[in-house]
Amino acid sequence: MIQNSESKTEYSKSDDIWQQGNLVEIDIDDLTDSGDGVGRWRERVVFVPDTVVGDRISVRLVRVKPEYAHGKLHQIIEPSAHRIRPSCIVADKCGGCQWQHIDYQYQLEAKQNQVIQALQRIGGIDNPPVDRILAGDSDLGYRNKATYPLAISSATGQVQAGYYQKGSHQLINLSQCPTQDARLNPLLAEVKRDIQQRGWQIYDESRHKGQIRHLALRIGRRTGEMLLTLVVKDWKLPGMKAQAEEWLKRYPELVGVSLNRNGDRTNAIFGDETRCIVGKPYLREVFADLEYQIRPDTFFQVYTETAEALLQVIESELHLQGDEVLFDAYCGIGTMTLPLAKRVREAIGLEVQSEAVEQAKTNAELNGINNVTFQVGEVEKLLPQLDVKPDIVLLDPPRKGCDRAVIDTLLQIQPQRIVYVSCKPATLARDLKLLCQNSEYRLTKVQPADFFPQTAHVEAAAFLVR
Repeated sequence: MIQNSESKTEYSKSDDIWQQGNLVEIDIDDLTDSGDGVGRWRERVVFVPDTVVGDRISVRLVRVKPEYAHGKLHQIIEPSAHRIRPSCIVADKCGGCQWQHIDYQYQLEAKQNQVIQALQRIGGIDNPPVDRILAGDSDLGYRNKATYPLAISSATGQVQAGYYQKGSHQLINLSQCPTQDARLNPLLAEVKRDIQQRGWQIYDESRHKGQIRHLALRIGRRTGEMLLTLVVKDWKLPGMKAQAEEWLKRYPELVGVSLNRNGDRTNAIFGDETRCIVGKPYLREVFADLEYQIRPDTFFQVYTETAEALLQVIESELHLQGDEVLFDAYCGIGTMTLPLAKRVREAIGLEVQSEAVEQAKTNAELNGINNVTFQVGEVEKLLPQLDVKPDIVLLDPPRKGCDRAVIDTLLQIQPQRIVYVSCKPATLARDLKLLCQNSEYRLTKVQPADFFPQTAHVEAAAFLVR
């Protein structure tokens, strides 16, 4: 329980309390899609991080508008039945997770409800056909990838790696993380020490000075192979090859050490160019009984096992007969394309990133899959140009959802079935509303999946038929 530093607190009953810096007492009765708790004070909404439905709390108002406010948890007066002790000792500070204080079963319930509410409120679907959410075997130790910004401690001068404190750019130093694959923890703890001993300069974003910006770690959950990548401002890192060779000897499962150059003033983690210093530029992973090559900056779902479970639902729901033509829009490296290609007559993958398409082609060749082709370009431009009519279109767009031109093209070419995989319920609901208007398509099922335990993020696959 968070203790109140003031022995007694009086709450005004007048509207004068609705000012920045004042305290109000509220009950939390909902969670937002960003993970904050929602309460109400005199019919005004208050958003409060680090809370859960059922908490009765006092809140310090930090940003006040006429109809709503954002607050900071001041004291837990009565904890929710869903509140637990976090697994991580810095969970109350670190911005990597939002929900370690919430028991996992309620996390799943909240995520499923997030999908239902978005479909109702934004999609206009009264009784959305949402199935029970998919979850992996563990809510900890699941992440196959972790990328840590680096900093220098102002107190000790030591190299730090971790996540930023909630709502700030203050780094919370970590030597292990309970959400990442535990096999990566030794690298997180020890690589910081090696960087310190080498005397390599840590990047200072305020001055755009220094060298090393991020430490990126990756592991094949099924193979155990690991990659270590330093994101640097430029290539000038004295002694890098010798250090990389030392890392390769020290960690038997480490198969490659790379540098990625990002010389821009940007919040983006990776730059456009990656160079392998020693070992291989990729690790091997097994997904859906296929072998994939995954590079340091490749997009690949961070929870391998749950992504595979969602793919199994997609395969089951489509009832593939082997004579279908499948388009996979936003196909990436072919993660979903290749398993589905084995069960259809022809598959075509569309992807804007040329590097991802090259990896997709390599992965297809690696697995002997010959009935799939990949094209580089924006989906909204490529889709209308294809001279093959699809039976099925698989959509897996970024968080912003589909470009309106993609929706319009789908309504024009009218594939018999659409599978829409989304990482943001709000944009999924928006696009489903457009696809289902005038009864063009009928929503038959929505399958939520938890790819990010301990956070508010939720994935979902929606199934549409004409």
